[in-house]
Amino acid sequence: MSSEKKSPRQFDVIVLGAGPGGYPAAIKAAQNGKSVALVEAKDLGGTCLNRGCIPSKTLIANAEVLHKIQAANDFGITVGNVHFDYNQMVDRKDDVVNKIRKSLEGLILANKITIIRGFGKFTSPTTIKVTGHDNIEIEAKKIIIATGSEPRQIPAFPFDYKKIHDSTSLLEMRKLPKKLAIIGGGVIGCEFASLYATLGVEVTILEMLPRILPMEAESVSTALTKAFLNKGIAIHTGVTVEGIDTSGKGVNVKISGSKGIAADMALVAVGRKLNTANIGLEKAAVHVLDNGMVAVNEKMETSVPGIYAIGDIASKWWLAHVATHQGIVAANNATGHPAAMHYNAVPSVIFTEPEIATVGLSLEQSIEKGYNAVLGNFPFQALGKSQAAMHTDGFAQVVLDKATGQILGAQVVGYEAATLIAQMTTAITNELTVECITETIHAHPTISEAWMEAAFIGENAPLHWPPKPSKGQKK
Repeated sequence: MSSEKKSPRQFDVIVLGAGPGGYPAAIKAAQNGKSVALVEAKDLGGTCLNRGCIPSKTLIANAEVLHKIQAANDFGITVGNVHFDYNQMVDRKDDVVNKIRKSLEGLILANKITIIRGFGKFTSPTTIKVTGHDNIEIEAKKIIIATGSEPRQIPAFPFDYKKIHDSTSLLEMRKLPKKLAIIGGGVIGCEFASLYATLGVEVTILEMLPRILPMEAESVSTALTKAFLNKGIAIHTGVTVEGIDTSGKGVNVKISGSKGIAADMALVAVGRKLNTANIGLEKAAVHVLDNGMVAVNEKMETSVPGIYAIGDIASKWWLAHVATHQGIVAANNATGHPAAMHYNAVPSVIFTEPEIATVGLSLEQSIEKGYNAVLGNFPFQALGKSQAAMHTDGFAQVVLDKATGQILGAQVVGYEAATLIAQMTTAITNELTVECITETIHAHPTISEAWMEAAFIGENAPLHWPPKPSKGQKK
């Protein structure tokens, strides 16, 4: 029997990781006529499909239906006693994930991409050793790293997945707690708070910074805080969690200078850990920054020519759709089609109740950058469609450069915010001015009219909102 070492299997492009950045990169590279290997150690679709975006939004969709039914009397509709089966909701979540994952595998194979299942690790700048289901060494002149991130462990209160959970383990639970303490008032913490409160759980948010959603515009944070308090969610900001005592029946979250918060369990949602430590980057001589991120240029290329990095490991924007776009840019560059990343119009959506969506600069950020910025804010309560549909909470606002009229940013809080933000994302991407919005005919009655109204207000020419009193005039 020969003891000769097998030569690595050759590909034009290797993509390490099949999440929302990796599989689009593989598809684009294949569409550009290259042979592609897609390496994945877990499930196709990565965190987003299997442990994040899709399962959480499926449960949130269930909660939205429940909320609508509970409000039926307000629409003149009488219903009987309303109850829900959370275990059945989790089953539906799993079915949705499995269906999408199966479709995704078919899509990848339809593009003639070779799926290699196992953990991939660099052995040189051009070779990857895969161990696991498939044990193979593969080689390519172009490699795209898309290994993503995982929930970050806090040494003071590590996950036990019984009483102290991360976002992944909480999604797997089949029985709701009566009381839930959430450490972290960022996007993940707020989405779970909204979901569980709608399902009748008593929720407490603990945030170290002065307000929840500290990275968003203050007006957005204030609006969600008000909505959460009306929903019965307790919010403690400016607090430091020192530990979580699990010795009793539930948990006691120890807060500096306080007796603590009692709950059945705790969700720790205070950041994520980048998956760069054990993939052999040192063998490829790829430069890694002190914070664990991989240094890349606008082409998504690392310090080593021919090696690209995308997604959480290579961007401050930890969003699935950013990873997808980065994957397309990286794949195009890797296959001889020059492309560059631009981050001036990245939409961000928070699936709370009410929904939140933002793009571009906030008013505060615009002023910090030296713009003479103005804000046009229009409340949904002044829209006919919002009144008809009983979705009057929230607002849409645009941030404008007063000198040029250019749209610098937009924020929306309220019903269908996730869909509404697309119009402003297109506007900012194409550097449109406020006149492009006011001169566009918006269908009536629709929620999207709020953008036209906000734009008119930004021009100080409100249409369906009282004008500002002129100087010297009494309000």
